[in-house]
Amino acid sequence: MGAVSRPVPGVEDGVGDVEILRRIRAGDRSAVDDLYERFRRPAFALARRILADDGLAEDVLQEVFLGVWRDPHAYDGARGSFASWLLAVVHHKAVDAVRREESQRRRQARAEDEAVLDAPVAVRDVADDAWSRVVAEQVRSALGELPESQKEALTLAYYGGYTQREVAALTGAPLGTVKTRMLAGMRRLRSQLGGMPGEAAGGALDDGAPFDGTAP
Repeated sequence: MGAVSRPVPGVEDGVGDVEILRRIRAGDRSAVDDLYERFRRPAFALARRILADDGLAEDVLQEVFLGVWRDPHAYDGARGSFASWLLAVVHHKAVDAVRREESQRRRQARAEDEAVLDAPVAVRDVADDAWSRVVAEQVRSALGELPESQKEALTLAYYGGYTQREVAALTGAPLGTVKTRMLAGMRRLRSQLGGMPGEAAGGALDDGAPFDGTAP
C-alpha cells in the first residue's frame, strides 16, 4: 500500500484546543507557545498562499497569536471549532495585509508620478530665475548709460523704493524736475532695452516703480 498522508497533529483535536484556550484565559503564557506550535504550519501555509511573502506571512501569524493572548474571549464556541475560527482570523488578517500593501504601492506610485510631473516645473523655475537675472543685469547696464540726474532718480525709485516726492526730497530737486527726469530716463531705457521681449522689458521697468500718482 502507498503511504497515507497524516493530518496535521492536533488541529482537529477540539478538546486539546479548548484546554489550551482555557490556559490562555487563565494567564498561562506558555499556552500561547503551545498554541503556536499547534497551528503554526497550517496558519503559515494559509497566510503565505494569500500574501506570497514569507515575511508578511510571519507578521500576520504574530498579529493573530498575539491577538488571541490579548483577547482570548474573542472566540465563541457556539460559532464552530476553535481551529476553524483561528484560521478564519488568519485569512482575514492576511487579506487586510494585502490591502495595506496595495494601498502603500499606490501611494508610492502616485508620489513618483507627482515627482515626475513636478520636475518640468522645477526646471522652468530655474530658467525663469536665470532670465530674471539677465534682465536685471541689462537694466543695470542701461541705467549706467543714462545722464547722472536721470540715473539717480530712477535708481532711488526702482532700487530704493522711494516715491517721486521722496526722491525730490533726497536729491533737493523740485518735484516737477524729478518727474521729468524719471519720464525721460524711462523712455531712454525702453529704447535701449528694445531688443528684449516686450513683457520682460516692460516688467523690468514697471514692477516696483513707486510713483505717487501725480501727473508729471
